[in-house]
Amino acid sequence: MSQDGPSHNGESDGRQEELRQEIDRLDAEVQRLINQRAARVLEIARIKESNGGPFYRPEREAQILARVAERNEGPFPDEDMVRIFREVMSSCLALERRLRIAFLGPEASFTHTAVQVHFGHAVEEHPVAAIAEVFREVEAGTADYGVVPVENSTEGVVNATLDQLMRTSLQICGEVALRVEHHLMSHAGSIGAIQRLYVHPQTRAQCREWLHAHLDGVEWVEVPSNAEAARRASQEPESAAVAGAAAAELYELPILAAGIEDEPDNTTRFVVVGEEGAGVSGNDKTSIVISAPNRPGSLFQVLQPFSRAGVNLTKIVSRPARSSLWEYVFFLDLEGHREEPTVQKALEGVTEGGAAVKVLGSYPRAR
Repeated sequence: MSQDGPSHNGESDGRQEELRQEIDRLDAEVQRLINQRAARVLEIARIKESNGGPFYRPEREAQILARVAERNEGPFPDEDMVRIFREVMSSCLALERRLRIAFLGPEASFTHTAVQVHFGHAVEEHPVAAIAEVFREVEAGTADYGVVPVENSTEGVVNATLDQLMRTSLQICGEVALRVEHHLMSHAGSIGAIQRLYVHPQTRAQCREWLHAHLDGVEWVEVPSNAEAARRASQEPESAAVAGAAAAELYELPILAAGIEDEPDNTTRFVVVGEEGAGVSGNDKTSIVISAPNRPGSLFQVLQPFSRAGVNLTKIVSRPARSSLWEYVFFLDLEGHREEPTVQKALEGVTEGGAAVKVLGSYPRAR
């Protein structure tokens, strides 16, 4: 045995103990600073209560999280550091008042995950069965905000959400872009032992090629949500479900095949709706719906003001108007906030051309 072996081990043990003591000291300092931050939040809450200011400021939270990522020096990745601050901010806001968030449920759905990504976990989560119910809950004041899916990179827009946005007075005040990974989960033990598959129609469309290649001979049963698929599969040993990791964890289902979506960058975009819009954050998006006269060149006249004003359009989708047959409305997303001069100029140009414009909301762009 080397003469300096025990001495070396003793030095290592001593250094390890020093580091542990330093971690304990840092933990105490972090805890003190978090409580100090919370105290400042409560001071601001009292000021807002006295002057009638808005309770929740999505643009302010977006600015804070952007700065968190910008100043991060590691070793934590930016995404993890932002997630930690998101939860600190969520808990601080809950000291003022715990937000109630309606969302397209049930628990462990991708929309549920979007709620937690945007608001953190210190909120009251209120799952409902349909997109229209989310809007009704917020309109009735029984929920502070609602979260609904609006489009998927593979399957396109969610028409039920667009229809509700056309009729509601609520404003879009936030968005979440969520990378969607679908997994095959079951107690069957192997793919070959599966006899029944529970799957949501849109999920089935997003995993079409994989499912036909591996489960073409089993019974397929459509269900209203991925979480419901997982719930049913958890009760039947020879059945399987396609859902996300949160559903697998909730229903304790082993994942037999991970990431079975056909498009590796499959992403769903969700919007947050509320009674009030968001202020300017500096990195914003605006959503509008336009109704233009049905005549030659009307779409060109609608789009031309944006080009003249230098406003970049990021999406345009047409939907049948409910008012008359073969009439259409156009949903547009554009870069910038409705209060910015270039966006105002473009919108004025559209209305001067005879089109009707409804601003659905200006809000911080998803990270």
